[in-house]
Amino acid sequence: MFELLILMMERVGLIILMAFLLVNIPYFKQVLLNRQKLQAKIILMVIFGIFVIIANLTGIEITKNTILPANFLPTISTQAAIANTRTLVITVSGLVGGPVVGTAVGFIAGIHRLWQGTMNDFFYVPSSILIGFIAGWLGQRKMHRHAFISTMEATLIAALMECVQMGFILFFSPSFTSGLNLIRFIAFPMILLNSVGTFIFMSILTITFNQEEQAKAVQTHEVLDLAAQTLPYFREGLHKDSARKVASIIQHYTKVSAISITDTHQILAHVGKGDDHHIPELEVITELSKRVLKTGEMTIARSKAEVGCSHPDCPLQAAIVIPLFSKNQIVGTLKMYFDNPDDLTHVEEQLAEGLALIFSSQIELGEAEVQSKLLKEAEIKSLQAQVNPHFFFNAINTISALMRIDSTKARELLLQLSKYFRGNLQGAISTTIQVQQELEQVKAYLALEQARFPERYHIVFDVEEDCFECLIPPYAIQVLVENTIKHGFKNRKDNNQVYVQIQKDDQALHIDVFDNGEGIPEKRLALLGKQTVESEKGTGTALENLARRIQTLYDNQGNFLIENNPEGGSHVALTIPQRK
Repeated sequence: MFELLILMMERVGLIILMAFLLVNIPYFKQVLLNRQKLQAKIILMVIFGIFVIIANLTGIEITKNTILPANFLPTISTQAAIANTRTLVITVSGLVGGPVVGTAVGFIAGIHRLWQGTMNDFFYVPSSILIGFIAGWLGQRKMHRHAFISTMEATLIAALMECVQMGFILFFSPSFTSGLNLIRFIAFPMILLNSVGTFIFMSILTITFNQEEQAKAVQTHEVLDLAAQTLPYFREGLHKDSARKVASIIQHYTKVSAISITDTHQILAHVGKGDDHHIPELEVITELSKRVLKTGEMTIARSKAEVGCSHPDCPLQAAIVIPLFSKNQIVGTLKMYFDNPDDLTHVEEQLAEGLALIFSSQIELGEAEVQSKLLKEAEIKSLQAQVNPHFFFNAINTISALMRIDSTKARELLLQLSKYFRGNLQGAISTTIQVQQELEQVKAYLALEQARFPERYHIVFDVEEDCFECLIPPYAIQVLVENTIKHGFKNRKDNNQVYVQIQKDDQALHIDVFDNGEGIPEKRLALLGKQTVESEKGTGTALENLARRIQTLYDNQGNFLIENNPEGGSHVALTIPQRK
């Protein structure tokens, strides 16, 4: 038995080595992350099918409790049995890929094992299929969370699956005595080592992907810091001074060889290697940059020739060029240069795309601020002044904290934050926007707010389908929802319900916001929407501005009403002339 234990350790070591090599292949990582998809399942079936055939071929042939020397077993003798790592591979395939993958790999394992021996070994087919299905069924509950079953659970499942296999061997042996003798000889080494092998295999997967998630969380945190530092400069507009400061910050965080920022005509800033000839104020002369400015699509150059620099001593060998947009118009490019093409990986590509999205939003924010100074509508200026200066930093802090526990959710909230600021920019330069656009802005705000206070607020939107294209003043719904959340419930932590109803008749659009909060004191109720009203959390200026804008835009055709509900809570109603 000791000799069998040593030989089995060699076979388990081979499977573990193959697992280690696989998890370090980027393509295989992507397959595992998307293992719920059909294409990924097929790939996993092929990979683990190859593993399980190798496990059969490298098994240890045993006849009458005697180990027969052989390193490769294409076939086995009639009276022989095999001790191998087949059950380990089937179990892992099920735990990783679910019941479909586990069952398929079990079928491959059983058929190949039958092909090695005789028809007397037919029971390996149903036993292998059963093991794959059970392991897959037990592991499936973790798949929807992009996680793996715990290593201890996997070890216990592997031991159980090996016991199932021993049961089949005992039941289908020519005689009970011969089956029992075989199990006594092989059971302990196979149960022990296949369980340990499963533990190590799943540990490798878990540790690898935990490290991947930690790296993503660190990267997301750095991107948020970078965004916070570049925001003040992009708000000044895209020009030489702001571009150089931004380029320096980006290079500091990304550690690339050089960063260059251009407008549509010339280089605004170049920081890093090649700054002796990539000089600001020079015309955008490379075909790479011209192509990006023309197509509006990110372009990657993986050689010096593709970079297109005509200087003979230029050290830059690869580049990512990303367009920068403002209001759907290309306003410039961001270039990330590398002196070693191998440093340009998929991670850098994703980072570049994310930075371009953030910087485009910041540029739009800067342009919107410049334009807002030129707006003549006093009401829009007044409301713009009410944007909470702490909201952005609260959102950043929320996303930063969330990265530690759910990096996927943190990335989703970062996109919502971008959407929120895009909506703010549009609202700052328009006197009216569509209801659909306003609702997207409100939902982005709520996603960020509910991330800070999970399950505290329950907001329901009831919108008639033909209302989405109707025009309303920017922030009209957002101000009402935000005001309700901030003031309607005070410090109550549950049963906070908000109901937003939007409907229309032949003449007007009606927006109603109800809540089940504590209502509004009568003294304040008479003043809200008419003048500034001091409170613990605000001044009432946002409601006053909204009421004044409705009056300015629609004269006597618009109406603002705020009241307490008889059954508790408050109700705000807007009546706006119907326009599309």
